[in-house]
Amino acid sequence: MGKLFNLYEAKTQLSALVDEAAAGTEIIIAKAGKPLAKLVPFRESARRKPGRAKGLVWISDDFDAPLPADLQAAFDGDSE
Repeated sequence: MGKLFNLYEAKTQLSALVDEAAAGTEIIIAKAGKPLAKLVPFRESARRKPGRAKGLVWISDDFDAPLPADLQAAFDGDSE
């Protein structure tokens, strides 16, 4: 668990706590002793590249074909 700070303390030391979090320290902010929020370092997310899975995914030609009658009845709640 990271460092625990009361909400009032966190408000008065926010700039320093942000610097600590950016350096890798996990900061827990609590109110009346109950943890409410976590201050953690910001991480840049990688941009997604469309088509990365091309050639890795295969979809059958009948993917969206109607279901067999007995299976459709089971989904509809008509099965015995």
